[in-house]
Amino acid sequence: MHVSPANPAAQPVQRMDGSRVMSHALTTDAVAPGWRTALPVMVLVLFAILLLFRDTALSMVAIWARSDTYAHGMIVPVISLWLIWRQRTRLARLAPGHSYAAIGLLAVAGFAWLLGDLAAVNVVPQFALVAMLVAAIPVVLGWEVARALAFPLLLLFLAVPFGDFTLPVLMDWTARFTVLALRLSGIPVHAEGMQLTIPSGHWSVVEACSGVRYLIASVTVGTLYAYLSYRTLRRRLLFVVASFLVPIVANWLRAYIIVMLGHLSGNRLAAGVDHLVYGWLFFGVVIMLMFWIGARWREDDSPPVAPVKRSAALPMANPPKAAGTWLAAAATVLVAGLWPLAQWRVDLIAPPPLGDLPALAPITGWEPVTTRINWQPHFENPALRLQAAFQRDGREAGVFLAFYRNQNAQHRLVSSSNVLVKSNDPVWALVSGGSREIAFNSQPLTVRTALLRGANQSRLLVWKWYWVAGRWTASDALAKAYTAWSRLIGRGDDSAAIIFYAVEDRPDEDDRVLADFVRDAAPAIDSALRQASGTR
Repeated sequence: MHVSPANPAAQPVQRMDGSRVMSHALTTDAVAPGWRTALPVMVLVLFAILLLFRDTALSMVAIWARSDTYAHGMIVPVISLWLIWRQRTRLARLAPGHSYAAIGLLAVAGFAWLLGDLAAVNVVPQFALVAMLVAAIPVVLGWEVARALAFPLLLLFLAVPFGDFTLPVLMDWTARFTVLALRLSGIPVHAEGMQLTIPSGHWSVVEACSGVRYLIASVTVGTLYAYLSYRTLRRRLLFVVASFLVPIVANWLRAYIIVMLGHLSGNRLAAGVDHLVYGWLFFGVVIMLMFWIGARWREDDSPPVAPVKRSAALPMANPPKAAGTWLAAAATVLVAGLWPLAQWRVDLIAPPPLGDLPALAPITGWEPVTTRINWQPHFENPALRLQAAFQRDGREAGVFLAFYRNQNAQHRLVSSSNVLVKSNDPVWALVSGGSREIAFNSQPLTVRTALLRGANQSRLLVWKWYWVAGRWTASDALAKAYTAWSRLIGRGDDSAAIIFYAVEDRPDEDDRVLADFVRDAAPAIDSALRQASGTR
């Protein structure tokens, strides 16, 4: 048993063993004035922002719930709140204030939310929502409090479901490393894109092989570990970089080991779901080793500092006024509310649903035929779809159009789900991709190219680009930017994917055949798109 003095925040406490320590209990004298008003007002402001942007917030929650890759997003806000709670003693001694200059950051984030929403890019409004929540802190509570909460606030950005765009790159890296490692191991490999053939069987690098789950999990946990284990910025950054690089290399090794296990066991091991189980076990061991090594450079907390008297820690010359806090809160909510209002105004002038896509006009020199090519690009929920095949001099070529209007998260032109061929397609596989310059409708244009492999080793040469409100581009980013700008100025978001293709029977001639077909079909394609959008 021990006896506490009258002021435990400033006096030592006697333990039963005779030792004397400074108590860190928080008393009324240690709490800065203004928190009684500022804290509940801050909670109300954050709630108001989430209410204003509830559709964006709920879209994040929906992704957390359905995707194993982004399920960690559910616990990131909880961790952030826990980190804030750990600092409650320090925060209580900081006098809350307000900064109207920070409203500029809030406005920038709100405008980014609007542009992302207009362009139907889920991740931009989601990042912008988190940025608005973070920017509201210095507006209502002041920069001193915001600096003290910097890491817990920045950690919230890791809750945004972000990273799908890295899938093609990570898959390509994994395939390249696996091929190189197998050849160095003396195993002959025939590689075509994500498809690998070795003497014992055929392997495909699909989305699950990209390692994006390992990467996101490692970066999230590694960032938190670096903050809790180190005190210097240099060590924290080094560990975060390690948590980014290690899972990428570990995934390469995992893919190589899986193929080797299958090869050496006659495909009895590492087949079916086994390779996923082995993969997670391998990843778990690698990450544990990373943390074990990182713990060797752990920096302990600084020794506790004895509390000081209120007069020395909390200058009281100009205590914050409740009216100023409420005014800053009102300004925050008003500025945040401008952007949903602007979105509502843009939606009011959205064009009506589409009718039918006009039939293509005759293409000079080409005759319509029933296609012998059993392939169609995978584009989700287009408003209109058209696919047609033509023939000239015994050579067949085709065109596919996917037209979009009034786009949203489930119905948009540019999406990671809209692909030429899915990785699990039972017939077609992507062999290679690139770009080239062509002339379309007398305009120079850079298009994306791809080579697909189908059944019986048949091959398909494909060219792809976009039409957005009268502009042509093959860039996903530019297509999104054009869409947002067109909606912002009241011209709608009519867009289309244009895909030309031809069977690659004679590689030395197919490129020329496809180029001729694109040139001859350009007027018909341009006319059909303009008629569908109601422009001339």
